[in-house]
Amino acid sequence: MNETDDFQPITAARKILRSAATGALATLEVEGGAPYASLVTVATDFEGAPVLLLSDLALHTRNLKADSRVSLLLEERNAFEPLQGARLSLAGTIARVDEDARVRRRFLARHRDAEDYAGFRDFGFYRVTVERGHLVAGFGRINDIAGKDLLSDVAGADALAAAEEDIVSHMNQDHGDALTLYATRLIGMKGDVGEEGWIMTGCDPDGIDLRNGDGQHNVRLAFERSVTDASGMRTMLVAYAKTARHR
Repeated sequence: MNETDDFQPITAARKILRSAATGALATLEVEGGAPYASLVTVATDFEGAPVLLLSDLALHTRNLKADSRVSLLLEERNAFEPLQGARLSLAGTIARVDEDARVRRRFLARHRDAEDYAGFRDFGFYRVTVERGHLVAGFGRINDIAGKDLLSDVAGADALAAAEEDIVSHMNQDHGDALTLYATRLIGMKGDVGEEGWIMTGCDPDGIDLRNGDGQHNVRLAFERSVTDASGMRTMLVAYAKTARHR
């Protein structure tokens, strides 16, 4: 793996995985087995696995019901030079997970417009079990990464998972100023963020996910060390807020 002081492949790949809002989903056609690619909206579960909201009427859904093998291409947006941005290709299998309330909540926090149709009978939530990833992040920065290395280690983090919804709600209601500081001073985001400013959409042992009010930008604040409960999350967020205020 091509790891240097200024480039860590797993960190770069996780950033793309956690911050991508759209991707290209490749399935195998039922008749003939030809590859079929389509644009989908993407979020992640607590561990970091991609989750999608798909319609039974779509060709890709009919394909994956016959063969669960899929590939998902995610990219780091670069509006001026698309091929200069890093991209991550994932390979694995996909399964429906409608019974997972956390998946639903995290997806709709990332894609609020989806609330209009998420309850329709022909729509369902799906999770991708990632077997491997292929990262292209520039010249000499091409790496194959095992699926398990792309995910957060959630062992011992049940308390944080249980508290996630309350943490997200509390930060959005009472600490919007801190969220803006994270996005602008620590991550470097600029420009108009809409009337709502920056919003937290999820938290996990390795960081927090943010989006701006109009949903045009989704970003990731990765932690320097992992946390496993609400107290650890609070300590980390307070520390990052202090750092941001002094920049």
